[in-house]
Amino acid sequence: MNLKSMTGFSRASGNFAPWRWAWELKSVNSKGLDLRLRVPQPFDRIEGDARARISAQLTRGACYATLTTQRDEAAPDVRVNRAVLERLIAAIADIPRNPALTPASFDALLGVRGVIDIHEAADDEATIAAAAAAIVASLDQALTGMVAARAQEGAALGLVLTQRIETIAALTRAADAAPGRRPEAVRARLAAAVAALADSARALDPARLHQEAILLAAKADIREELDRLVAHVAAARGLLASNAPVGRKLDFLAQELAREANTLCAKSNDAELTQIGMDLRVEIEQFREQVQNIE
Repeated sequence: MNLKSMTGFSRASGNFAPWRWAWELKSVNSKGLDLRLRVPQPFDRIEGDARARISAQLTRGACYATLTTQRDEAAPDVRVNRAVLERLIAAIADIPRNPALTPASFDALLGVRGVIDIHEAADDEATIAAAAAAIVASLDQALTGMVAARAQEGAALGLVLTQRIETIAALTRAADAAPGRRPEAVRARLAAAVAALADSARALDPARLHQEAILLAAKADIREELDRLVAHVAAARGLLASNAPVGRKLDFLAQELAREANTLCAKSNDAELTQIGMDLRVEIEQFREQVQNIE
């Protein structure tokens, strides 16, 4: 048995100077694979590769994959435009000095627009590409954790589902062995019903009553329903032992099991058999609810 749940969580982080990042993956139940991916710039280039890697590992579930990044602060590049500074100094020197004015200081000259250029440090293409490759490798680590978490929960669900299907099998055997299904019990109930009708309406044709009794007996027979329940239980056991994603198939089987249990209850004309049918419906519904979590 290698069942996987559709719910799970995983986180992985890493760094490649000057970048630091963290992947966060979480998934919940869904009819198919619904992938929501958030990747900030300048690493949006990995989005296609990330989607392909996630889709290769997961077949069902609403998966939310979020990448958060942070760049370490780097010292800016400061450059002094010497040509502009020298021209500025020469221009000031040519101006006649006014004793009422304070001479221009050096730091004041540096504050003139165009004298100092400050450029923020930027990563080159090679640095971004190397960091992107490391981020993709970190996604693989997060995916490994996600798959492991889903497998762990799937194993626990497998035990629950196995117990449910064995209970369904036991109830099916109990229905098959119910005393109310024995031919003599069916004949006795029908004979009593026919006798009651004959006594209440003397004009009724006894032969006609006999034919109606035979039809009622045929309609009340649940042999086909029991056989199909046995077959569905066997199919469910096979799926639970499979290593492939079987959630949808188990969901279909749960619907078929419910259909047969409903028919059994509708056909039953015995109190004990009806109670068994009701117990079957409860177990099958609980089985179906748990199946909704399986990938």
